[in-house]
Amino acid sequence: MSKALLYIEYSILALCLSIMATITFANVLSRFIFNFSIAFTEEITVNLFVLLTFVGASVGIYKGAHLGFSLIYENFNKVSKTISSILIGAIIVFFFSVITYHGFEIMQSQMDRGQTTPALGWPRWIFSLSIPIGSILCIIRTVETTLISILGIKNESVSNS
Repeated sequence: MSKALLYIEYSILALCLSIMATITFANVLSRFIFNFSIAFTEEITVNLFVLLTFVGASVGIYKGAHLGFSLIYENFNKVSKTISSILIGAIIVFFFSVITYHGFEIMQSQMDRGQTTPALGWPRWIFSLSIPIGSILCIIRTVETTLISILGIKNESVSNS
């Protein structure tokens, strides 16, 4: 599942970045050549950037690309490493669970009120969907990374014996 999910994440990232670059470039050309701005480009770009950020964070969690300070962790024994890995994983899962919950609340509120985007007139909840989707991806990747970390600690202690 991990490789399939990574493929989906990379596809989302590539698609978002391609769309953002294309419409932003088209808007710049339009303003420069025709002295006319395409109104919807900012709306789409900003909302795709939110999706790009969350999915990018998910890939960052999977790759272990986030900054960290490991001096203290490296000096822990295997029990302390396991406990700290579980604690950190639980805090991150809690954080993204709160974001997911509030993201769904925002979506529900936008659906109930029938809110639409100013330029395109699309339902606003479609763009807000990126918050819970991205948060769920981060939760999945955090659980996966925490389990891999715990198994690594267990295997580390077996190989040292």
